[in-house]
Amino acid sequence: MRSGTHFPEAIAHPCRWPGAARKRAVALARAVAAAVLFFLAWYPARALSGDAGVAQVEVRRGEFVRVARLAGTTQAVNARGIIAPRLAGQTFGAMVITSIVANGERVRKGQAIVEFDRQAQYQDFLDQQASYRALASKLAVQRAADEASKAGDDAALTQAEDAVETAKLEVKKNPLVTRIQAEINNETLQEDEASLKQLQHTYVLKRQASAAAIRNLQIQEERARQTMLNAQQNMEMMVLRSPMDGIAVLSETFMNGTMGYVQVGSTVYPGRAFMRVVDPTRMNVEVTVNQADLPGLRAGQPAVVHLEAYPDLSFPATIETLSPLGVRGQYSSRVITFQGIVAIQGSSPELMSDLSAAVDVEEAREPGVLLVPIQSVSWSGGNAFVWVRAGNGFERRQVRTGPSSDLDVVIESGLSAGDVIREYAAESGGGAGRAAE
Repeated sequence: MRSGTHFPEAIAHPCRWPGAARKRAVALARAVAAAVLFFLAWYPARALSGDAGVAQVEVRRGEFVRVARLAGTTQAVNARGIIAPRLAGQTFGAMVITSIVANGERVRKGQAIVEFDRQAQYQDFLDQQASYRALASKLAVQRAADEASKAGDDAALTQAEDAVETAKLEVKKNPLVTRIQAEINNETLQEDEASLKQLQHTYVLKRQASAAAIRNLQIQEERARQTMLNAQQNMEMMVLRSPMDGIAVLSETFMNGTMGYVQVGSTVYPGRAFMRVVDPTRMNVEVTVNQADLPGLRAGQPAVVHLEAYPDLSFPATIETLSPLGVRGQYSSRVITFQGIVAIQGSSPELMSDLSAAVDVEEAREPGVLLVPIQSVSWSGGNAFVWVRAGNGFERRQVRTGPSSDLDVVIESGLSAGDVIREYAAESGGGAGRAAE
């Protein structure tokens, strides 16, 4: 070379290299050529396979099961509410609890389960009893006075009648007596008859007045008696007894500005429900059904109930009723929910009211079908597709699907058992899909 750059002669003319150096150069060239050929052979396969990290699954044949999960709360089929009594003759006034059974305690029918402070009712009963007795005594005195007055009036009336009869006899003697005596006899008869008539009229008025006075006292006495009995009944109502055999369950109620459970010393207003007695041998779950799940549910379907508080417990159950009328959502009129009752079969000491429960209902079951994961299928233009292993890559293949669940999709055609597909249809595959497509 005659340029400004000069190379060693051994490099410019390799044929002039020493023998050992020439051998090393040839070996290096061969190694580089082998590496290039390996890379060219490996890279397309690597590109077609979409990298070894692409998750793959095998199409399997098995049993397809679709389950709908419903959320709800356990409730007793037989339950009686315990309500603070409404006292007769009283419209307002809190009552203080002095004794109450423990939450979850088993009780018997007729057993005292709640007792309120009845001191005020007892004092009221004593006051009303005294008032009643006073009026009863007054009525007895009035009746005695009426009897005495009537006896006196009867005697006066009899005496006046006798006087009239005597005067009549004297008048009959008028032809035999002097004229002056005859006139005296006539005047005496007229006076006695007038007196009798006056006494008779007065007698009737006195009896009417006396009867009215007695009737007035009788009404007062009856009212006082009823008030006394109401006070006695109120006193007895301060003790509430269990209406049935079962378990006492306290209910949350509004007290002192917050929600809570009553206890000894709590104040409860009349008519407020604060406890229930439930029969634990028959329980159900009140569930809320989404409008999307409703078509797959029907009365009589078997189900399994799981309790949130006891994950290891499960109970067989059956859908008993489904409400035909939906309720629109509070925040969106497009969301409609339906109410349902699921009857639990069996019982357990842990199975109580007001427990959060999950209900699994089997909507569909098909044995011996082809199954692929739900995430392995993509949809486009109303058609379903999967990526099937083809050589070193994957090819996009249209399939016909059947029913699906949250986990699996039934493949009716387009795949065979044992085919390998991409687990996630959304993966790019490093160009594999595009190359195969």
